[in-house]
Amino acid sequence: MNKHSFRCVHGHTALEHPSCWNKLNGTIERIGFADIEASNLTATFGIVYTYCIKELDGKLIKRAISLDDLYTGKFDKNLIASFIDDTKQFTRLVFHYGNDRRFDLPFLRTRAVKWGLPFPEYKCINVSDTYPILRNKFKLHSNRLETACDFFDIPAKAHKLNPEIWLNMITGNRKLMKKAIDYILIHNIEDVVSLEMLWKKISKFIKVGQTSI
Repeated sequence: MNKHSFRCVHGHTALEHPSCWNKLNGTIERIGFADIEASNLTATFGIVYTYCIKELDGKLIKRAISLDDLYTGKFDKNLIASFIDDTKQFTRLVFHYGNDRRFDLPFLRTRAVKWGLPFPEYKCINVSDTYPILRNKFKLHSNRLETACDFFDIPAKAHKLNPEIWLNMITGNRKLMKKAIDYILIHNIEDVVSLEMLWKKISKFIKVGQTSI
């Protein structure tokens, strides 16, 4: 079977669902370390400001919301569409506190469905989460990413969460908002870089399963 005639279990082509094609052909797993930054803890009142995906030992994908999209009421629609497109490069995404019943993936999925965008379906991509590894295999006083990185001597959070910077996003002042987005994106980048390093330290203590997105 070639890429032109291939149709996966979801009815899509190899170009539309490359991870399904890769699984069929035994392609080496491509892991991405993912994280988002948002305006709120819920996707009904909040939107995604930035996201990053760091390829294992490879390139960094970094995206931020457009000020024009904010001003025209498109909000995070185009950013979510970009995330969906970027996930096609990977067979596994790793989050921290990002899987089902947690934060990142439910938030992204909710925003995608709200916008009518084709979020990755069941069995399209595998996902892993470092949070339950810390909770189940280690005994830290907190299972937050920053806590684990500090304890295991992993560089993290040089640009810490700053509420004053996040609040600049609602000022309507383009200069302040652009400055805030730039800061938030750097914060986001630091998270996925440290997440990759944490994964390398702790994933050896689990069986990496086939949990679907």
